[in-house]
Amino acid sequence: MKLFPTPSGDVAWRALRALVNERQVLSALESIHDDLGDVFQLPLPGFNAVMLVGPEANRLLLVEDRESFLWRAEQDPVTRLLRHGVLVEDGEMHDTLRHELNPALHRKMIEGYVEAMWRCTDQVADQWRDASHVDMLVEMRKIALLILTKTLFREDFTPKIKPLWQTILRTLQYISPGLWLLWRGVPRPGYRRALQQMDAYLYQLIAVRRAALGEPSDLLGGLIVSGMSDSLIRDQLLTMLIAGHDTSTALLAWATHLLSTHGEIQDALHAEVDDVLDSRVPTLADVNQLSYLDRVIKESLRLYPPIHLGSRIAAREVEFQGYTFPPGARVLYSIYLSHRHKAYWPDPQRFDPDRFTSQNSRQRLPYTYLPFGGGPRNCIGTAFAQVEAKIVLARILQTFELNSVGKHVRPRMGATLEPHPGVFVEMRRRHA
Repeated sequence: MKLFPTPSGDVAWRALRALVNERQVLSALESIHDDLGDVFQLPLPGFNAVMLVGPEANRLLLVEDRESFLWRAEQDPVTRLLRHGVLVEDGEMHDTLRHELNPALHRKMIEGYVEAMWRCTDQVADQWRDASHVDMLVEMRKIALLILTKTLFREDFTPKIKPLWQTILRTLQYISPGLWLLWRGVPRPGYRRALQQMDAYLYQLIAVRRAALGEPSDLLGGLIVSGMSDSLIRDQLLTMLIAGHDTSTALLAWATHLLSTHGEIQDALHAEVDDVLDSRVPTLADVNQLSYLDRVIKESLRLYPPIHLGSRIAAREVEFQGYTFPPGARVLYSIYLSHRHKAYWPDPQRFDPDRFTSQNSRQRLPYTYLPFGGGPRNCIGTAFAQVEAKIVLARILQTFELNSVGKHVRPRMGATLEPHPGVFVEMRRRHA
């Protein structure tokens, strides 16, 4: 049986130091990957996880032997938070929940969401003054929250943004990587009030809808009609609210950062948006015509995949490339490292939307690119997120030019891979 490679010397020291200084985590992982290859054990005390990178590992975990790996880890904060949300369930329970959630997220429903997407974008963008400096991480979170609640909950979240803003950020912090990894099972102090506030909001939302259900035309109404208990509905709503809006926030924030620092690509997008839309609001039919915007979004997701890391627990003994994972072993797969793998991506650090031309995409090896996961348990909101990103960015680009103000931005491993400390951009109106 082969022993898992473990960093030593300078590489090990950098990895351990990264635990204390979270700014170095991703660079440490890249160094370890360069040094040890696609399979390595993380040198963290009390956290015996193995990291896998590359298409063969991704295919193993997501397709070929997916039944041998569990999503649910009872002691992890994400399981404690989401309880029985679809994201942290396995087997028949997961399949049942996904079946109930699917109708509201099906592609045929999305046409009915497009107007809400551009209206919510306009609602936030109307507050941007010409030549003002705004933090697009904050602004994209507002847009993503308004869109998700309007389309899936049939709720105007506008009055809730200010009172629940810190609650949402605190809830995201609860499930972000941190020192809890070394002491799993120990309660995390300081979060009780935020989690109680989040529950109070969701249970009130369910109660109001139960009292005036009408014809269910959204995710919340469908869950009520399905006969789920309030507790189980809460778990699905929180899963959608936290996982759904935060991934969109990260994608949109990174895309605006990349556009603000790559003027020639932004100019090309302005030309495409003007040609396809002129000054009218975007429709679902327009989405397919915005081909360069599609490539920009895909390349943004390659460089900065919001869900940058997957975690599984081996349910039984599994062998892979001569290594053996015992039952109960934690197996991680890095989407971030796979997306920057030098064997599959030439000049992987460079922002190049033309990687995603039709010809280049056809030549790409499967499972080297998986921003929405892969296999039967790929992201349930993939179609929603893809359309949302195009509508939001197209609507912004119709009106604004985005100019970087020169502040350094780095990826931070939170609940998603977000730009830190934010995306500070000067917004210039394109038309008087």
